[in-house]
Amino acid sequence: MNITLPTRNGVEPPPGPRRMEDLGISPVMMRDILLKTMFRTNLSLPSDIARVVCLPLQLAQELLDLARGQKLVEATGNLIGQGGNEVAFQLTDGGRARALDALAQSEYYGAMPVPLDAYKAQVKRQSIRDIRLSREDLQRAMGHLILPPDLLSNLGPAVTSGRSVLFYGPPGNGKSAISNGIRDAMRDKIYVPRAVEYGGQVITVYDPIVHSSAEESTDDPNSLRRTSNRFDNRYVLCERPTVITGGELSLDMLDLAYNPVSRTYQASLQMKATGGIFIIDDLGRQADPPQKIVNRWIVPLEESRDILTLQSGEKFTVPFDTLVIFSTNFHPNEIFDGAALRRIFFKIKIDGPGQENFLKIFAMVARKKGIALDESALLHLLKVKYPTINNIFANYQPVYLIDQMISVCDFEGIPRQMTPELIDRAWSNMFVKDEVILK
Repeated sequence: MNITLPTRNGVEPPPGPRRMEDLGISPVMMRDILLKTMFRTNLSLPSDIARVVCLPLQLAQELLDLARGQKLVEATGNLIGQGGNEVAFQLTDGGRARALDALAQSEYYGAMPVPLDAYKAQVKRQSIRDIRLSREDLQRAMGHLILPPDLLSNLGPAVTSGRSVLFYGPPGNGKSAISNGIRDAMRDKIYVPRAVEYGGQVITVYDPIVHSSAEESTDDPNSLRRTSNRFDNRYVLCERPTVITGGELSLDMLDLAYNPVSRTYQASLQMKATGGIFIIDDLGRQADPPQKIVNRWIVPLEESRDILTLQSGEKFTVPFDTLVIFSTNFHPNEIFDGAALRRIFFKIKIDGPGQENFLKIFAMVARKKGIALDESALLHLLKVKYPTINNIFANYQPVYLIDQMISVCDFEGIPRQMTPELIDRAWSNMFVKDEVILK
């Protein structure tokens, strides 16, 4: 019987299993994972085994007793562990033979997987579409950015919808920083399964590179109550995940990754991003054209489900519960047809700042870098330099120019400062003139 646990951070946790039946996977699969884990790790104490296979101690003990009854493990007769209150176990010859046979089919061992249906239920309990961010939440996360006054009004509905968003506009104006700010505004946590099982295959989902672990649920072997887990050990409580890709993104990354040597599966990038954000930066710089990338997302974006394929060719669906943010320096009409654009729910243009906001950014950066503003240098920048590029300002330029001036001052051995001459030297490195280079 599963017991409903109180919500944490507004998300209902996966209930801790009390019986073997609650785990939702076959006893044979669990037994084989247990044997493979003992074979690969040389663990012998039930509490250590329980921790690695991510089961409550009482269920790990039941699984050991099951394998013992099949003469696959045996007790060593030693009471060891903390206080000498645990019986150690080891594989029998038959257990080692069965472990090797199971490893030949799949090298996966460790955490018991979560059945696909249970995973789908947990995704629904913590859906990104249930997030309600306020204007204050976004302002708090992006307080370090100087933004146009109407941007948050457009951004807020896009984020709280949990649908797809396209940021477009000239380069260097903070599209990536805004995407990261959205991630920072989502301060609640969700439960990520270590692995998911479907059709007898195990798909690893939890990825420490993507998922920021906040808490794990464990049993205390010395506790009188061996059901002290606060949630199902097979999940990890994490920050809502963020997957960021750029020009390196290829279409095969959006499918299951199968390792033919170990015969194991890794979840696709968007499956790892479930419950969080998937940011495709620099759209249009990938080897695959943007139209193809969006075409791959048509079913996920419209139906909130993705179709994955096993090596056998069998297809199955997983939830697609992800806020997708496309970011590009190209005009959308240059890289998408009308059908593709219809699939992207919100389109938000991120323009460069006007002169007023440019000066605010310049002053803020100078203050952070510890360099004093100089009126003559600023006038030279605004009256002499920017007219040469039709007064087109970009958010990246204050950081670039100030860092250049600091580098020159440090090299010349003079105090860090801002002068018209230093502005000229910094400006010369910001652009490259069109010219013919003789070879």
